Amino acid sequence: MSWFALAAIVGCPTVLGSSSAASGQTAGDHLPASFTGPITIGHISEPLTAHPSELAANGYVEQEFFAHGTATAYRATSMPTDGRWTVAPGKSATYNTRTIVRRPEDPAKFNGTVVVEWMNESAGESAPDFDYLNPYLMSDGYAYVAVTVQALGVDGGTPILGNATGRQDKGLVGTDPARYGTLHHPGEAYDEDIFAQIGQALHASNQAVLGGLSPRHVIAVGESQSAYFLTTFADALQPVTHAFDGIFIHSRGGGGVQLNGASIRSGKGPKKLLIRTDLSVPVFMFETQTDVVYLDYAAARQPDTRRIRTWEVAGTAHADAFEIGPAESLLGCHGMINDGPQHEVVQAAFAAFDKWVNDGTPPPSPPPFRLASTHPPTLALDAHGNVLGGVRTPAVDVPISTLSGAGPRHSKIICAILGKTTPFGSATLASLYHSKSDFLAAYTTSLDKAIARGYILSADRGALLAQAEQVQFQS
Repeated sequence: MSWFALAAIVGCPTVLGSSSAASGQTAGDHLPASFTGPITIGHISEPLTAHPSELAANGYVEQEFFAHGTATAYRATSMPTDGRWTVAPGKSATYNTRTIVRRPEDPAKFNGTVVVEWMNESAGESAPDFDYLNPYLMSDGYAYVAVTVQALGVDGGTPILGNATGRQDKGLVGTDPARYGTLHHPGEAYDEDIFAQIGQALHASNQAVLGGLSPRHVIAVGESQSAYFLTTFADALQPVTHAFDGIFIHSRGGGGVQLNGASIRSGKGPKKLLIRTDLSVPVFMFETQTDVVYLDYAAARQPDTRRIRTWEVAGTAHADAFEIGPAESLLGCHGMINDGPQHEVVQAAFAAFDKWVNDGTPPPSPPPFRLASTHPPTLALDAHGNVLGGVRTPAVDVPISTLSGAGPRHSKIICAILGKTTPFGSATLASLYHSKSDFLAAYTTSLDKAIARGYILSADRGALLAQAEQVQFQS
């Protein structure tokens, strides 16, 4: 589970590097990480998840490697909100962190793309995009690498969402010193370069960390808190290091994080931060209703370009029933949390993004949400309370409920970002569809339209129709 507190609408990012500094490093001599492993002492400390991955059943193997090197703490020399930041290298320090590698056991099933996730530390280490993007990733043969990028994951501390409950995280070193005692993180000012060096290293062919696979592309992903870091990365380190062939930013708000390692809770820096338009690689932003309004992505909206795409997805919340799974009953939230189509749409979004990286075919460019007002940003809603505009699916075009990106008023932070589902009563269903057969016909038409537009994968058609079959109408 990973959720990013509303209080973390922060920040400053950075961009474009240059000259030498205390480390003597320049963009031209930036070195990739080295790997040690696979690690065999004890057992892998798995990321928190509500979705056991069943790797073996899908023909995948999992191994853990330590990544080490000397990272640079870049500093911003200019920080415009259009994202065209400039940076210069500062101090350098050694690091040793961990990566979890999941790859097809049969090399012939590898599709050539390595997905590198910046693991989320909001409530204990998690890899939410591995959950959201499966079963697609494994069915299509991707290699996947989860990276413990932040110091909190190595050394422990109070996660952003743990702060509300006083929960402390021991980190890898404190949880299992026998396995992880040699890990070392020099501090958050080095996060972005650590991630870049690991991305660069994964481009190499026939190395042990990928079981001898030969990658064609290496792409970065990150959700929630990690999406804020990737916003900074796209504007600051990608132009310096060219570490990734594409960047998939899932559920960012209007800002980024600071390069100097200041706490993400600080709230300092510009809130309206765009993705720079001069990048040479594709950047895809996937935004929920919560992100646009309550995390203020509305302030950072920008037009699609040859290298930038944004999908604002109707009926979705920052975190939801899919991500939380059985833990929903333990959270103490009032009412039903959002059960919208984020899981299905984000898989389709990622498939379109990867095709863009591979052959240059850009994803669809759907309209953004309609806003009833911009100051403050307020979504325009239909008669049933569902948002207008954005990526459309049967969940909002043939609705059986109101799907909100905001939890009940005055709810705690976790509940606020989980959104809300308000099912329609039997009278409303009857007035909308008259009968179950009419509902199923309308739902099927809408679903097939969403598939044709590229918003849902055809592989999900059967499961979604089966869910629609479960809707009850009074006889």
